[in-house]
Amino acid sequence: MIQPTIQSTLQRHQQSIDTALRASIQQILATLGTDELKTYYGQMQYHLGWVDASLQPTRNNPGKLLRPTLLLLAYEAAGAWGLANERDADTTYLQRAMAAAVAIEFIHNFTLIHDDIEDGDTERRHRPTLWTVWNTPQAINTGDGMFALARLALWDILAHGVDSKLAAHLAKLLDYAVLAVAEGQYLDLSWEDGQTTSVTMYIDMIERKTATLMSCATEMGACLGTTNVETINYLRNFGKAIGIAFQVRDDLLGVWATRDELGKTQAGDIYRRKKSLPILHALEQATPKDHQRLQEIYQQKSLSPEHVEEVLCIFQRTKTREYCRAFLQDQCHQAYAALADVQNPGSPIATRALQDMQNILGYIEEAAR
Repeated sequence: MIQPTIQSTLQRHQQSIDTALRASIQQILATLGTDELKTYYGQMQYHLGWVDASLQPTRNNPGKLLRPTLLLLAYEAAGAWGLANERDADTTYLQRAMAAAVAIEFIHNFTLIHDDIEDGDTERRHRPTLWTVWNTPQAINTGDGMFALARLALWDILAHGVDSKLAAHLAKLLDYAVLAVAEGQYLDLSWEDGQTTSVTMYIDMIERKTATLMSCATEMGACLGTTNVETINYLRNFGKAIGIAFQVRDDLLGVWATRDELGKTQAGDIYRRKKSLPILHALEQATPKDHQRLQEIYQQKSLSPEHVEEVLCIFQRTKTREYCRAFLQDQCHQAYAALADVQNPGSPIATRALQDMQNILGYIEEAAR
């Protein structure tokens, strides 16, 4: 078996997911009796990278589609309900789980639209964010519509052999996940306003804001693939660990990545005075003098490049980058352990899915090196 690359792993189901996402919105557009709402759905398509600001078709970076990919991989790893054909060209077995994958991706993008507004981010994936093009009220409304689309999309699983009891269970999982994400965002925004925060509190926050949706994706995929409770639990735990690791990776990139790597302002988390893992660790480990200076800098209304350089120097003295890398490595080890406990049903598709999940872990783990 050829060892997959991260590109091949993320691209394997990308076209199927993209087609399903587009079909979900086209299904709504087909029912419209007027052109007045086409711009509304055009705003969603702009955020998803399908059209430009003039609503003309374009090929923009659609993102990694990581969460729906994880859902489909967990579905395959759990056995794909015994529907998978060993021929690579036959992907009809994915239809049982595709509506759930679409729902997860719409939920993720609903949160991104609102996050961009709340964080004041003016760029995402190297182009203007939705709210900067169509104004904040319209962007909020567009995000709300995408949330509703997600819930509608999920019920399409009933047309693909999923019984109503399991469908209701998946809907409940998704609703709890969205509530947890909102809780996490509340905590995140509260701490940016100056509330005292510890590293422990921060980890609890990212478990809600980031890890919950990934663990929801892998749990939903597992539930669609098998009734084996242990397999479902292991894949949910894998999603949780990889979700925390993914956020810590983002925290590392938010401080130390180049602008080209991140797609946002270099050291943007410092400029925004974001209470991410690096600053919280530094505050806990700094000398009294450095601690006081960090607090003074983070109380400024805006930071200069000189302020940022000073913060980076304190991070160096507190070995903050090394700590974040070690923390990321630990979460990756937990994810590997959960994945190792998944009982392989023995099919080539399940074996490939497990390898793909390890490959995604390896990609996240690179930030710890």
